[in-house]
Amino acid sequence: MSTAYTFQSPSVTLEKGAYRMRAPRSTRPGSSLSQSVMSAKQPPSHSQNRKLAILIAILAFASITCFFFAYHLFTTRFAPSSNVQLRPHHADTRPKANPPAPDTKYLSYYPHSGLHNQRIALENALMLAKALNRTLLVPFLRLGKPIRYVSFEKLQRFLVLGSKTGLEHCPLVPVGIPVPDECSGYEEWTSIPWDHLVDLQALGEKIGVKMIQWDGSPAAEYMKKFHINIFEADTLTLQDSGPYDFRFLDTLDDVSPTRDKYLLSIYIPALAQASERLVQIGTLFGSSRLRLRQGVSKNVRRDVRSGMAFTNPDLSRVADAIYEALGAVYIGAHLRVGDGQFEKRSIVNARTIWWNLVHLVCGLDLEETLALEQQLTPLDEDLDPPLIQPDVPSLRVPHLPLPPLPHTFKHKVRCRAPLHTSAPFQKLNAPLYIATDSPNPAADPLFLIYLQTFPCIFFLSDFTSRLTSLDALINPYDQVSLKGFLIPVLDAMVLARAREVVVTGGSTFGAFVKDVLWRRHWGFEIVQRG
Repeated sequence: MSTAYTFQSPSVTLEKGAYRMRAPRSTRPGSSLSQSVMSAKQPPSHSQNRKLAILIAILAFASITCFFFAYHLFTTRFAPSSNVQLRPHHADTRPKANPPAPDTKYLSYYPHSGLHNQRIALENALMLAKALNRTLLVPFLRLGKPIRYVSFEKLQRFLVLGSKTGLEHCPLVPVGIPVPDECSGYEEWTSIPWDHLVDLQALGEKIGVKMIQWDGSPAAEYMKKFHINIFEADTLTLQDSGPYDFRFLDTLDDVSPTRDKYLLSIYIPALAQASERLVQIGTLFGSSRLRLRQGVSKNVRRDVRSGMAFTNPDLSRVADAIYEALGAVYIGAHLRVGDGQFEKRSIVNARTIWWNLVHLVCGLDLEETLALEQQLTPLDEDLDPPLIQPDVPSLRVPHLPLPPLPHTFKHKVRCRAPLHTSAPFQKLNAPLYIATDSPNPAADPLFLIYLQTFPCIFFLSDFTSRLTSLDALINPYDQVSLKGFLIPVLDAMVLARAREVVVTGGSTFGAFVKDVLWRRHWGFEIVQRG
């Protein structure tokens, strides 16, 4: 399987109108003598028309010349000097996609939202492409400021208009020069091919799906029509107006539950009979969007989700360095607190995760855990232990027990506080790594009880000296630094190397770490949800 990329450059086309001027016919009465005299005094009308035509042609030529000159000055006003060379995009160093066979059929979808929502959509697309026997058009991964979900036509328009085509001059603006209006927000997001993070080639070969990666720009939409010869008449469009319009079932005698959130069921075997060369879908986000009952389908889903583990070598080296600095034995937690429902439930989630760590991971009994909580967070009323729901999907995929935590640890970084000396609490001396979206967790009140409980607690911000190698990562597509956009990916990779992990319920980030990354790190079978 070869993963191909397609880029095109935009062009400017001007159309020149044709003009013809004609003198009005005279309706003034007069004798033939007077008319002949007037005709003798006036030059022929075709001579006037010729002069006007020449004048119009000169003016049109001058206008076009001025436009192109102005356009050249605009697009090159921040051009680098001749001795500066910009690195080409990663795709430019790869062979271009060969013209496909005329009978090749394709599947395409529109991405949106954050990294893990886009990952889930890609997983679903890969499974559908396998079931439908179609080549998958894979849009680039958008990092940073997301495009939220909107209905099909709006999402299509946002993706096309939201590209950086025509803004190639933005990263070339010298320091101290006012940023042009069109470059405002240029560095708030970037996009990269998915195989910068995961091994798409190996995954495609394993499941037998061919892919073409594209950047979602207007030029790429042009490619979709003319490079692979797909036009609207040969496209089957599943146009959604809401995020849960369509659900895909792999068995004809299966039905979605009555109270299912998805409105319409589409049977994959029936969709596979579609004669159109392109099946265009809007959103594919949703862990339960594909309702799979056949064993073959579930095996493909397992291979797809397992194959989405992060493999970027630059990030892997940094994650390994932090892993070694933590002594190669530590426990981990993920606490999402920054947005939406997670911000509203941050206090409840923080307490539940703390209880999981102290009681279930470190092994303090119920009374010891409750007494420690009351000591660290004195309240007027006694609190009951939180209700900790069992993770049923994980229990369905048991794994061998990991070695118990040692009594002493050999981490290479200094702890924040003195170690516990009393016997029951020495278990809490285990290094704890917390992945979080809190901008400053060490000063966040939500993390105070963690700082008081675990003397050796660490965040990614404690390892800034080990992150310097990421400063050199520049996206060749738009010349934007990738470091800040890849921090959440690195956070997940460090967390997945922990001996035990506790994650925030309902988070796609946490579920991916616990179900896939952590289990793959320890050689266990992944957990399939949906």
